[in-house]
Amino acid sequence: MTDRHVGRVRRRLTASVTDVTVARQRALLVSLLTAHRDSEEVEASLDEMERLVDTAGSDAVERAVQRRTTPDPATYIGKGKAAELAGIGRALDIDLVVVDGELSPVQQRNLQKILQVDVVDRVALILDIFALHATSRAGRAQVELAMNRYRLPRLRGKGIEMSRLGGGIGTRGPGETKLESDRRRVLSRISQLERELKDLATVRATQRKARRRAEIPSAAIVGYTNSGKSSLLNALTGAGVLVEDRLFSTLDATVRRLRLSPGKEALLSDTVGFVRDLPHDLVEAFRSTLEEAVDTDLLLHVVDASAADPEQQIGSVRETLEEIGAHELPELLVLNKIDVADPVALQRLRALHPGAVSVSAQTGAGLDDLLERVESMLTLPSVDFDILVPFERGDVVSLVHRVGEVVSESHELGGTRIKGRMPQKHAAAVTGFGAG
Repeated sequence: MTDRHVGRVRRRLTASVTDVTVARQRALLVSLLTAHRDSEEVEASLDEMERLVDTAGSDAVERAVQRRTTPDPATYIGKGKAAELAGIGRALDIDLVVVDGELSPVQQRNLQKILQVDVVDRVALILDIFALHATSRAGRAQVELAMNRYRLPRLRGKGIEMSRLGGGIGTRGPGETKLESDRRRVLSRISQLERELKDLATVRATQRKARRRAEIPSAAIVGYTNSGKSSLLNALTGAGVLVEDRLFSTLDATVRRLRLSPGKEALLSDTVGFVRDLPHDLVEAFRSTLEEAVDTDLLLHVVDASAADPEQQIGSVRETLEEIGAHELPELLVLNKIDVADPVALQRLRALHPGAVSVSAQTGAGLDDLLERVESMLTLPSVDFDILVPFERGDVVSLVHRVGEVVSESHELGGTRIKGRMPQKHAAAVTGFGAG
């Protein structure tokens, strides 16, 4: 048994004896420095990858950056670099190589042959984290759909990533038949999941229509993963949703009532966090969850003011919003975590975004200002009315109470006199009832 295997067995034995933690994989992070990515951007991306790896339950013990004009079609990083990393992997007892990019099935298979360890790309890593955190029926279905779409072109391989599907045989004869059987099974499951998600989306659409009929304005919290969206939802509504200092701790949309000024309220929803270069298949799979952000009156775009590069995060979120068709909605930028942000960096961020609101979901600072801004942006233009409604028109009286603010109401000989204020868009419904 090699020293590498001895070390791995020792870690597993230690974990089983203490019965406290499961042995964590030792990961090597790999990235490309190309003409389109400078060294600063690569390091920032690797920092994020390290957090993603930690969230997935592994430890990033080493990084490697390869300079190339374009990715190598066969191995992504080049055969020579792959051979070099194989030696580093043996020396550091590496269990896993994580590539900060999207690998083709061929690149992944070739790298695994050379490195002799599991190789995953950015997509597979994020999928793994999503699988850990999905709890609702819709969330689990969305993750499984994205996983099956990712695995389908990789069925040919014999790697560990396909072991759960029972496939991976790519030889002639019976093996080819087995491969086709696996492919049909995955395609069938994809179709089944797409139908299930379509049905769930219909249910959510019906719920949103009911909220629209009730004339309750809505806002959706969007933002980069780990920007404090769930903490803000809890601080504003007392929702009690899960809050973790981990990426993608929230995958399922949560909707809560937000109390504004007396007699006024709105619906506030939390959504899955965004991340740079969020794979298209993941956006597609989670489109039903992200519909909460599309079908809303206001986007609360939460930004981690203490982040190393908040501008990059803002750009990534807006790119995803454009992809799901939500980029034209009214947006209120919320600079969160001001209690731990660098004062100079915070001042610069405020100067770049003068319309933003600065808050701390942790301490409560700025939340009153935020609520005032939310209410002002959600309040529709209104008109005063003084109408006399015939007694037989109870539907009009009901409408006025449902959508308007009644100041006074009295019964007269000709009907019910009502004075108050209502949204301008409903004013046409009462224009035929003069004051009398």
